[in-house]
Amino acid sequence: MTTGIPGAAPALKQTLGTVQLWGIAVGLVISGEYFGWSYGWASAGTLGFTVTALFVALMYTCFIFSFTELTTAIPQAGGPFAYSKTAFGPTGGYLAGAATLIEFVFAPPAIALAIGAYLNVQFPGLNPKLIAAGAYVVFMTLNIVGVQVAASFELLMTILAIGELLVFMGVVAPGFSTANFVRGGWAGHDAFSAAAIPGMLAAIPFAIWFFLAIEGVAMAAEEAKNPRRSIPIAYVTGILTLVALAIGVMAFAGGVGDWTKLANINDPLPQAMKAVVGGNSGWLHMLVWLGLFGLIASFHGIILGYSRQIYALAREGYLPRVLAHVHPRFRTPHRAVLAGGAVGIVAIFSDELVSFGGQTLTANIVTMSVFGAITMYILSMLSLFKLRRTAPDMARPWRAPLYPWFPAFSVFAAAVCLVTMVYYNFTIFCVYLALLAGGYALFLLSRGKRAAAANVEVI
Repeated sequence: MTTGIPGAAPALKQTLGTVQLWGIAVGLVISGEYFGWSYGWASAGTLGFTVTALFVALMYTCFIFSFTELTTAIPQAGGPFAYSKTAFGPTGGYLAGAATLIEFVFAPPAIALAIGAYLNVQFPGLNPKLIAAGAYVVFMTLNIVGVQVAASFELLMTILAIGELLVFMGVVAPGFSTANFVRGGWAGHDAFSAAAIPGMLAAIPFAIWFFLAIEGVAMAAEEAKNPRRSIPIAYVTGILTLVALAIGVMAFAGGVGDWTKLANINDPLPQAMKAVVGGNSGWLHMLVWLGLFGLIASFHGIILGYSRQIYALAREGYLPRVLAHVHPRFRTPHRAVLAGGAVGIVAIFSDELVSFGGQTLTANIVTMSVFGAITMYILSMLSLFKLRRTAPDMARPWRAPLYPWFPAFSVFAAAVCLVTMVYYNFTIFCVYLALLAGGYALFLLSRGKRAAAANVEVI
């Protein structure tokens, strides 16, 4: 099988096993266990945010159990793009592909800057933006060298990151107090009232951060040895792993002292541990250093995800077809890796030069990344409903359990998240719509090229 492009290299290589796919699933997301989520406490409180996080966790669990049906039935690198294109035609494919691209291309700069800021604390003489750009160079290279190498590295980083979270829970457990966790837990109040609800809704993006990008495993489907068997196992065990870790991290961090001191900082876990073991403990220094593995695992995994999405869109003529070339030796979409990285590096160095809505560019694009994710979730579930009706005989090695309730709840919960996000981030939503509209205009103008590409024989 070739890419269908004259003179192009062979197709992606099928080398990934179940454990590696699980490592990608968890690794894509695990940085969200280390930072970002605690901002939800600022508006919702510990108890209010727990309710919000459980709602979002249920949405993701139902989504993944349903999404897996699509991934195994249509195991293509395009993931959501391929599903929506099959269900709703080229326009549906465009919307899902563009939303997924925004999610995966716009998330890595924030993580790269977090890596830069982290190392800058340890080595003040280093420029955090140069570190962030350097991280792109290192991990783009690792992704280009081969998916087997990239996935093995991702698995190692994921295991180390999970181990560190378990160490954190064990070390702070003696200092845990339920009274600490529940004090002022309903948006600053000890008892629930309707006044806590706005804060709980405003905290939705920070709950989504716990699980954002787990769906990226779908984009490695063409490189899996046995996607119809391995992907369901990887997805189900992956989401259960992440839900358990999210609950544990929130509970132990919030119960060791004054949780309000952790609500607006980027390093809640080290600060929570410091309250138990002191600032000079070897446990604390280990956490600070090994916490980097969580950031690296997510950053590296999302590079793999965005490159496959760019590759799939270019292969179908939705992006310049030059981006669909596969490296002749490593059989990885090297040009797609570099293209997404170029966007990320530009964003890193534009962080303080471009801003709107009173936030830095990085904060803005993270929010747009969430908008892209929610859009894609809704389109994917609608594709599931459509294909169940129009293609009942399609091979489905995995079928969504409790259909139609699981996918229906996913759509409902995602719609709640979308409406809430629009209400609290209207300016960024308008920019997001402008990006989709501009891309759609180009999509319409390139119809002739896509038609010509469709006539290229694929062996």
